[in-house]
Amino acid sequence: MISKQQIKFINSLKRNKNRIESNCFIAEGVNIIEDLFKSDFVIHSLFATKEWLFKNPDKKCTIITDNELKKISYLKSPNQVLAIVQRQDYVFDALKIKELDKIILLDNISDPGNLGTIIRLCDWFGIEQLVCSNETVDCFNSKVVQASMGSLTRVAVSYLDLKKYLQNASVPIFVADMDGLNVYKTKLPDSAVLVLGNEANGISDDIKQLVTTKITIPRYGAFQQTESLNVATASAILLSEFRR
Repeated sequence: MISKQQIKFINSLKRNKNRIESNCFIAEGVNIIEDLFKSDFVIHSLFATKEWLFKNPDKKCTIITDNELKKISYLKSPNQVLAIVQRQDYVFDALKIKELDKIILLDNISDPGNLGTIIRLCDWFGIEQLVCSNETVDCFNSKVVQASMGSLTRVAVSYLDLKKYLQNASVPIFVADMDGLNVYKTKLPDSAVLVLGNEANGISDDIKQLVTTKITIPRYGAFQQTESLNVATASAILLSEFRR
């Protein structure tokens, strides 16, 4: 049985301020919890239905009913298990940039679903580190965690001042821009930084000044009226090109 105090604490973690102060975040669902157990994340508390515990008899948890799970779940359709997990706040070491072939930088990405999807894409394409501006949405936001589908356990997400970092970058800096070169006709280097911008406003002006090359995904539609691609969709296409 779950206590009122535990319910209150879990619900409080919807706010970024409380996640930072408590150093915890919420993860839920059978597959995501399974990935957490395989990772080095520390699970503080686990709340699960009898159905989940029957399949995982070796796990210590607080058994709850389906109705109790609904009270604490952030999902419209709760999925058997929820965990309170300790945050892992990675510090990106700029000195290691030469050892890495690709670095993805996110400039003020505000939509949790987009960030979660980009984390999943990084996992798919073998990008182990994702660097975000300090203005980018918190990667431990529950919607980010869900959208990442467990990839948050395999991709190190860090936050820093992008301008300061890029001023000292020793590899070419590429940015996704509507006015850039056709990515399909551009020779892409083995080592590079790729910057992706805000959903509505694109790359901030101070970052644009530091860019080496602007690239774009060309539109092929007859009317040429589509304003832009979703940033997560663009990420998938660009990462695929950089990995070719």
